[in-house]
Amino acid sequence: MNLEDALLSNIDKLVGRLKDEEELKEVLKRKFTKKELKVFIAKEENKSIEEIKALINDDEERIEEIHKAAIKKLNQEKVKKELVNL
Repeated sequence: MNLEDALLSNIDKLVGRLKDEEELKEVLKRKFTKKELKVFIAKEENKSIEEIKALINDDEERIEEIHKAAIKKLNQEKVKKELVNL
């Protein structure tokens, strides 16, 4: 999975260029909960809902809530500032 492409497809408005893959992973680890990170990565890898359910032991509705929360966090200005090189 290319983390840069995944982030670009989910961030509404981005000013600047994203950092390299390793730095992006570190920022996401700091900003997301463990479940948010797992669900975000699994969704971006196009895993099935059944695979994600098994991964985090939650139902489909909760998985969608977690994914929405992760996308919402990605679009917060302070998180976006940490993801880009200024």
